[in-house]
Amino acid sequence: MPRDLLKTFTYLSIHLIVGFSVAYAFTGSVGLAGGIALIEPCINAVAFFFHEKAWKRADARAIRPGATRDPFLRDAVAHG
Repeated sequence: MPRDLLKTFTYLSIHLIVGFSVAYAFTGSVGLAGGIALIEPCINAVAFFFHEKAWKRADARAIRPGATRDPFLRDAVAHG
């Protein structure tokens, strides 16, 4: 198994265990905690997709003639 795939599965396992543990601590219900632990990563995956799209749009706007790619540097130059 490639190392990246193994790291992905171990990270997913940690994520599910932490999610389940926190949900169980708050609810005291194994069923509810299990549901939360399984649903939350799916919602995060969708949120991450839109997060990436927003960053790509921001990067595309930053790449103009004479514009710097780093938004922090761009703001410092504009306000400096």
